[in-house]
Amino acid sequence: MMNISKKKRHFPVSSSLSAYLKKYDRTMRLPITYQDLMRYSDHFPILDREGKDTLWEGVFYDYREMEEIHSGLLDIYQRLRSDGNKEARSHLIVDSIDYCTFGNSNPFRIKIRNLHNDIHDYFYVKKADASRVFGLELEYLLSPNRIDFLVDSDTLIEEHVSGIPGDVFLDKWMDENQNPKRIAKEFVKFNERCFLRLLGDQRSYNFVIVLTPDFDEIKYRIRSIDFDQQSYEPRVNLYKPQFFKENSKYVQFVMDYIDPSSIKQYQHEERSLMSKRMIVARDRMEELFAALSKEKLSTDEKIQQLSQELARELKEPKFLQCTTMGEIVRKLLYFTLRQYEDSSQK
Repeated sequence: MMNISKKKRHFPVSSSLSAYLKKYDRTMRLPITYQDLMRYSDHFPILDREGKDTLWEGVFYDYREMEEIHSGLLDIYQRLRSDGNKEARSHLIVDSIDYCTFGNSNPFRIKIRNLHNDIHDYFYVKKADASRVFGLELEYLLSPNRIDFLVDSDTLIEEHVSGIPGDVFLDKWMDENQNPKRIAKEFVKFNERCFLRLLGDQRSYNFVIVLTPDFDEIKYRIRSIDFDQQSYEPRVNLYKPQFFKENSKYVQFVMDYIDPSSIKQYQHEERSLMSKRMIVARDRMEELFAALSKEKLSTDEKIQQLSQELARELKEPKFLQCTTMGEIVRKLLYFTLRQYEDSSQK
């Protein structure tokens, strides 16, 4: 069983990283911060339809603060979704505020509802952490998915990623209407994406399954919803979802339906796609790595162990020169890019 640090060390957002975020419109002077939301006056457990604890709590605030909090949250939502345009605001309300008691970021989940049509949306308020922000930015630059977020000092605003949680999908959605072969293919590709950018702890409850009906059948995309463990842990296998027991069913799909040559094909496809994204975003990526050049984002012991494991697994001694997690991620990405460029020239 893979062992994840029970409580990850917090790494504040540095001035250099803040400058990078400001340049790329990732910052906002927030009217409501994470600490403001922590001043709730009452709470109650949120149960699922079967009466089980969801690890989320509904929270209430003193009526004297409620209007200010709701107004501030609506400002944040409109900045996140429409660059702060307030023209269509009168019909939006904060429907609920929930607090999660599980995990490192202990997020608040904000539900925004449209009074005209009853359609709702979510976003999250979390404690800002440099490695978490690093993970979100890498997701935006290098994955097939875009994700928006905002940072102000120690508060992080993160958009909601729609999809079915990976564990819920297996329990309640996996039936004869689903295609385990396509799910297996996507898991192979997701596994490769996580490793190439060192995104850890992708157990089934930390990612969602997105189903897209095509003209002939359903396509599947696995998206991470948790970036807390971006390049923090010391073991290579912690960055490969295949090694978590919670993902054993997905691994079994791969073993049942995908032959070794096809696995290599899908891995190569994912490395090629990520390399192409790197070429397009190279200048911005270099600015990101420069902003993180003095940020360790983990302990010295974990950095040393991970660099040693990668050097051994990839037969690349240059990893041993890395002294920060940012350097390790950069080295791994450019190692992948170099392989892609070499193969494309043959």
